[in-house]
Amino acid sequence: MFTIDPKEMKTGVFHSYMLASIAPRPIAFASTVDKDGNMNLAPFSFFNAFGSKPPTIVFSPARRVRDNTIKHTLENIYETKEVVINVVNYAMVQQMSLASTEYPKGVSEFPKAGFTPVKSELIRPFRVKESPVQMECKVVEVKEMGQEGGAANLIICEILLMHINEDVLTPENKIDPNKIDLVARMGGDLYCRASGNALFEVAKPNSALGMGIDRLPVDIRTSSILTGNNLGQLANIENFPDDQSIDEFRRRDFMKELFSKFGHDENMLRNKLHELAKTLLEQRHVEEAWKVLLCLKK
Repeated sequence: MFTIDPKEMKTGVFHSYMLASIAPRPIAFASTVDKDGNMNLAPFSFFNAFGSKPPTIVFSPARRVRDNTIKHTLENIYETKEVVINVVNYAMVQQMSLASTEYPKGVSEFPKAGFTPVKSELIRPFRVKESPVQMECKVVEVKEMGQEGGAANLIICEILLMHINEDVLTPENKIDPNKIDLVARMGGDLYCRASGNALFEVAKPNSALGMGIDRLPVDIRTSSILTGNNLGQLANIENFPDDQSIDEFRRRDFMKELFSKFGHDENMLRNKLHELAKTLLEQRHVEEAWKVLLCLKK
């Protein structure tokens, strides 16, 4: 392992390792105003959600590494204790990046980046019309983590109102991940797009008590074909399929053909069954994959 002690490395270098490792990160496109009402808009990828009652989000405009100064967003929040967090999707990512330019204080990034300010209902900062979701927030606390360059300033916010563009909703008023088409930050200049083929599902073990990988038969647990992800899928069920359903599955034509073709060599047959189970698991047919794997034991 390549081991790093943050205290023994320049802050900027360690920063790059952090951003490349802790990714993808959602983007808080923060809209603020100063005490005189001057608008500011800036993106921050040190951001996430931390609770829903009260609805709590946190983002961090860290102190600049190069000169240890703080950003206009933080200055404004100290003055007003209010912020709009706008989410960023693919359709606006280039404009969002332009808004990260460090224009002089008092220069609004709204016209510089071509965004449309929309008056908020409960707070003074303006929303970004082009953003598919806009959250009006009050600042509960600003927690300073240090006074050196790179130190975090955790801005803890409570969402007062959330505005969602109806174009990103399903008929059931749920947010459609492909319609909202969010983007996230990686390391360096890289971003990723959270839609299309990038999306996949993992069944949560909320109601069922998964049996665990330790209960899998040894030949399955030690398979050279099934991956750790495959084993996790298999171990997420409560009970094995019953004998009758396994027998019925084994009598299917394609299973008879497998046993007829490779039944003379148990190792070869096991590998073929594991390959078939792997394919089924990739298609999220977990129960059928189990039946394939247990056919050899019948």
